[in-house]
Amino acid sequence: MNDTPTDTRREPAIRVRGLVNRFGRQVVHDELRLDVERDEILGVVGGSGSGKSVLMRSILGLHRPNAGEITVLGQRIRYQEPGPHTQWGVLFQNGALLSNLTVQQNVELPIALHSDMPVETRHELASLKLLMVGLSLSVADKYPSELSGGMKKRVSLARALAMDPKILFLDEPTAGLDPIAATEFDELITYLHDNLDLTIMMITHDVDSLFNTCNRIAVLVDGKVLVGTADEIVASRHRWVRSYFGVPRARRAWAAMDKGDRHDG
Repeated sequence: MNDTPTDTRREPAIRVRGLVNRFGRQVVHDELRLDVERDEILGVVGGSGSGKSVLMRSILGLHRPNAGEITVLGQRIRYQEPGPHTQWGVLFQNGALLSNLTVQQNVELPIALHSDMPVETRHELASLKLLMVGLSLSVADKYPSELSGGMKKRVSLARALAMDPKILFLDEPTAGLDPIAATEFDELITYLHDNLDLTIMMITHDVDSLFNTCNRIAVLVDGKVLVGTADEIVASRHRWVRSYFGVPRARRAWAAMDKGDRHDG
């Protein structure tokens, strides 16, 4: 990333302009333009092959696009200059916990890599992050294989928060969770967003998560992106959008939500 920040007071947290991603003859993103506003939760949806993960990886600097410019917190992503990014945290779909490390060690890892904190301070900070995501410190010495799916998600989230990031990226955070655990995770995300002043970009297929947690929804379709509030997206006349949000589950989720209960900022 560029070490020279621009004036970020009025800029979006994430700014994407003219993004092009091609794989052979397939154009996944065609001059895509997107703003993720500061302090919002943006949910990203789209069909298979629409480029949701590619978009996130491009923003994270993990995938070099064919064209376009991306700025995060006012700094332009420069793919030829990889380096540590401590202003954002990432929760990958599979959790990406290291199986040979304990819970405590997994959460401490980014702190050890990106700071010179004394060991005791790292321990205390990691413990705080575990408590922050609703886990008991009794899990600190366990290994990932000893945890339930929901607990693994929370440990991964604690690790993503280890460096007090300003932006949190979530890739299918409720995938594999039962309805109760998914609802509890949604509530946790909302709580963390509200109390830590986080900007959150979340890829999800979970319509309940979209309606319960997101201020706006971004739909990737036809190489472009449609962005709006839940009301605006559900009212869209685009054929794919109408099909996606017209299935019974989506209709039930929408009907179950009173407008006053939606997390619309």
